[in-house]
Amino acid sequence: MTSNQAVFTDECKMGTEGLSVSFGSTQAIKDISLEIKANQVTALIGPSGCGKSTFLRCLNRMNDLVETARVTGRVTLDGTDIYSPRVDVVELRKRVGMVFQRPNPFPMSIYENVAYGLRIQGINDRGTLDEIVERSLTSAALWDEVKDRLHRSALGLSGGQQQRLVVARVLAVKPDVILMDEPASALDPISTGKLENLITQLKEDYTVVIVTHNMQQAARISDHVAFFLLGEMVEYGPAGKIFTMPSDKRTEDYITGRFG
Repeated sequence: MTSNQAVFTDECKMGTEGLSVSFGSTQAIKDISLEIKANQVTALIGPSGCGKSTFLRCLNRMNDLVETARVTGRVTLDGTDIYSPRVDVVELRKRVGMVFQRPNPFPMSIYENVAYGLRIQGINDRGTLDEIVERSLTSAALWDEVKDRLHRSALGLSGGQQQRLVVARVLAVKPDVILMDEPASALDPISTGKLENLITQLKEDYTVVIVTHNMQQAARISDHVAFFLLGEMVEYGPAGKIFTMPSDKRTEDYITGRFG
């Protein structure tokens, strides 16, 4: 599918049609149409500054926080345009959670980090919180490592543990989609491996979109890949095809290390 087509299948969880973003007079992404399939991992690859993170932030309207940002086109979640005036942005960000490049645990206990979003929703029953905290930490492959120190500061965890804690915090509010912006870039190889295993498991219950500079990582964990270059989506398709038989020479040059 090229960037100016928008043909969505029944498997589509989120989709963009003619999506463009400008910051002041600078155009960051241009006319991108892309289908994000449910319960799959979609990787966004490309050199620095090509628009991957800007695109990712359109999917939960994080660019709304930038005063100079102007977004045109459509972004849909289960067929509903998320930029419609009727959409509650707070509710949207519960359904489309985000994990950033560097772990950002709150300066509070491990337990309260995971319970934070629930308390904001008015959930304060201890039994309910206990159950959801355990379930979320288990889903994030962290429970066995922290179950005996839930009430200690989250800042005492390793970087890899902190990133999985952030994933648990996102899972606690039951999202549909999880966005990840280079989530392993600050992690050591062992922690990266654990995070990759976690992402592979998460797609059983969630739709995952990940920005990564690591071609090997994208090949290991993704089902579909979109290659971005200079604000445009050059190519999108199944990961196996993109990494072995790309249609565009620019894609081949990038994934084989000729540039970027």
